[in-house]
This record gives sequence, C-alpha cells and structure tokens, in this order.
Amino acid sequence: MKIVIKRIYDLPSPDDGYRMLIDRLWPRGMTKEKASLSEWNKDLSPSSELRIWFHQNPDLWHDFAKKYREELDQQDFGKKWLEAHRQQTVTTLLYAANNKIHTHATVLQQYLQDLQLTM
Repeated sequence: MKIVIKRIYDLPSPDDGYRMLIDRLWPRGMTKEKASLSEWNKDLSPSSELRIWFHQNPDLWHDFAKKYREELDQQDFGKKWLEAHRQQTVTTLLYAANNKIHTHATVLQQYLQDLQLTM
C-alpha cells in the first residue's frame, strides 16, 4: 500500500484513494462533505496529552516523534489498521496543521511504512 499525507484543506482527488483523517479534533471550518473521508481514525493520532505538550513547537520535534512512535507501539493500532486495510492501494493520511514538516502525519506515515515491511 502506498501511504501519502495531505492537508485536509487541500481539495480531494481521485488519486487520494482511501482518505483517513488522523487528527483527534475535527478541523476548523471543514464540513464532512468537503472532507470526503473514508474514515476518521482518532486511535492513530497522538494522545491529547502529547499533542498539547508538543503544540507544534519545532524545538520539541525529535522528542515528540519519539514519544509518538512509543505511543503507537504501545497501542498496536497501526498493525491492526494495516491488517484490516490491506486491500487499499493508496491511503492518504489527512491532517489539519499548517506546519507541513513538523506534523504527526509525517511520523505516522513513516511508522506505517516501516510496519508494512515487517508484515
């Protein structure tokens, strides 16, 4: 499965495949119709505590990424999600943050790609 990331505010495309929102909070100003979601998966998003601690502070980026991967390992939702969605050829992870570099979506994308290699 190809896993890509995209801001939810960008227009949906047929190339997006399975569109999954990976934010714990619903994006401001976004309607369900405009979002065109296949799934809203809060389980794969960072915990509220971790999200608040990080709050997109680039200085904490490496610590955030490490803690987020630890959360994902503990919960094991990534492996379960991949097993349930094997048939998807493309999955687009959607997020709302303005910062395209320091976002949990990049961590989750790499995490899921790494998991696929071990399955």
